[in-house]
Amino acid sequence: MQPTYNRRNFLRHAGAGALALTALTQFRAASQPTRQPNIVWIYSDDHAQAAVSAYGGHLAKVAPTPNIDRIAQKGMRFNNSFVTNSICGPCRAVVLTGKHSHLNGFRQNGDKFNPHQQTFPKILQQSNYQSAVFGKWHLGTDPVGFDAWEVLPGQGHYYNPDFLTAEGRKQVPGYVSDVITDRALQWLESERDKEKPFVLMVQHKAPHREWEPGPDHLTTFDDVEIPEPDNLFDDYANRGSAAKLQDMSIEKTMVLESDLKVWPDGPVEDPKLKGRWKRTLGRMNEQQLADWNAAYRPKNEAFRKANLTGKELVRWKYQRYMKDYLRCVRSVDDNVGRVLDYLEASGLDKNTVVFYSSDQSFYLGEHGWFDKRFMYEESLRTPLVAMGPGIIPEGTTCDAMVQNLDMAETFLELTGTAVPDDMQGRSLVPLMKGETPDSWRDAIYYHYYEGEGKVHNVYVHYGVRTARYKLIYFYTLDEWEFYDLEKDPSEMRNEIANPEYADLIEQHRSELARLRKHYQVPETA
Repeated sequence: MQPTYNRRNFLRHAGAGALALTALTQFRAASQPTRQPNIVWIYSDDHAQAAVSAYGGHLAKVAPTPNIDRIAQKGMRFNNSFVTNSICGPCRAVVLTGKHSHLNGFRQNGDKFNPHQQTFPKILQQSNYQSAVFGKWHLGTDPVGFDAWEVLPGQGHYYNPDFLTAEGRKQVPGYVSDVITDRALQWLESERDKEKPFVLMVQHKAPHREWEPGPDHLTTFDDVEIPEPDNLFDDYANRGSAAKLQDMSIEKTMVLESDLKVWPDGPVEDPKLKGRWKRTLGRMNEQQLADWNAAYRPKNEAFRKANLTGKELVRWKYQRYMKDYLRCVRSVDDNVGRVLDYLEASGLDKNTVVFYSSDQSFYLGEHGWFDKRFMYEESLRTPLVAMGPGIIPEGTTCDAMVQNLDMAETFLELTGTAVPDDMQGRSLVPLMKGETPDSWRDAIYYHYYEGEGKVHNVYVHYGVRTARYKLIYFYTLDEWEFYDLEKDPSEMRNEIANPEYADLIEQHRSELARLRKHYQVPETA
């Protein structure tokens, strides 16, 4: 393991200039475009669209993401990018298969992905592509269809993470976002066959709960006040039961120790907390823990002295949560920059299409929540930016409705590979070239399966979103919700009983039924 670790340190600290020098002997061959482009898919976990500054949201000035923005500036920002099922594993299965959860068989976390089914990496292997995936996998079975893979077990850990490999399990020292990127760059530089095109999936754990910042960003944002959303203290009036029954609130659900980092200064005695400590601070080495305590203990001492209650306590929790979340995002953004720098230094950027996205978006205090799952906008939307010379014009945007359902088809068309008829999405290549087909979708289908009694107690539901309206059916509650997103973008008023919307509601019921038939959704699901 030691030689790999030394190489990792070189890749991390040498910088773009040194990488360029090491690549000079291969620069000419690497920079010559081949018939088939390379694809780099950079995928994070729970990165809210609102926390990508390229989208210009309320966090753009206080927490910019300059490297992710580089992709948007050199290519395209998709303004209306959505998921099919806002939860980690199912979104990853959709990307691999181009099929909704009910067809690919992975409906909720805890399911096991069927490795024998058709996936885009398997298809690309048959088209002479090399394929590799490093980082978060979260599908319960080993990756299939990849020439190289090293993935986190389950959710993985932030510090000194373990990886599952074809040779067995190993632990790698360092911070997870850096380590995943190190491994990807090592594969690009010295392990792939440079005569073949490739698809590389760089899949980050961050900024997933428990939002553990890396050593480079333990005090980032200490002197910044993160703006609060207008509905941080949402009382869920004018909504249905589901919003009131959830268990994902900043006020009530967050764990003071592991989520908010207010650990005892001494040993953890509470048996309920020992497991949380073991998977967080307990994984750190002596220096990592010392740096962590130097950053957090003074702030925790001030918090204890303040003895906050009520809304002031919620506001403090929000600030701590958001700063830790954004610190994790900052490390992801740093590592996106490392990948982009390497592609430029090696000349690979001239024939590589780069994507950045997240498995789904996330609540950043809107409705008083964290997490995802609901079909409301904050977790339905997900960031998606892409760049590719000769394919995507620089500095462009796309307003068409796209989904993670479309990614497999997009990768295949980009590589000149036939798209199987049973895939359910549509290639984004025409959109990337600035063309919107007349037949492009004007509605999307969504279905969340995990349900009540599971993590965060979000009730099962499905629905349809069009350009302006959204209809949701919480089917075990037998409750419908309808929102006018133009008049009510924060979805604070359920208009299902408003007679002024009666015709529109019926139109959306019909469209929802059409989509369920089109996507072959069983009547029982």
